[in-house]
Amino acid sequence: MMAIVRTSTKGQVVIPGEIRKKLGLKAGQRLSVNLTKDGKIELTPLPLEPAAAFCGIYKQGKSLTGVLLREHRQELKSEKHLRP
Repeated sequence: MMAIVRTSTKGQVVIPGEIRKKLGLKAGQRLSVNLTKDGKIELTPLPLEPAAAFCGIYKQGKSLTGVLLREHRQELKSEKHLRP
C-alpha cells in the first residue's frame, strides 16, 4: 500500500487512516524512525508495552518477564491506593 503525504512546517506527517487501521496504531503510540542506507525513512510501530512484547519468547519454564510485569502492575496498583 502506498500513500503520498506532505510534511508540515514542523516536519510532521499524518499517517493515512487506512494504514493506521491496518497496523492497529493508536493515538499517542510511539514509532521508531530510522534512516536506511539507501536514504529512505522507515517507521516501525513500537509495542504499547515493550516488556510485554518479549514475554514468553523463551518457552523453557516460567517467563521472568511475565512475572516482573505482574509484580510491576501490582506495585502500580498499590501506589495508587497510597496517594492522597
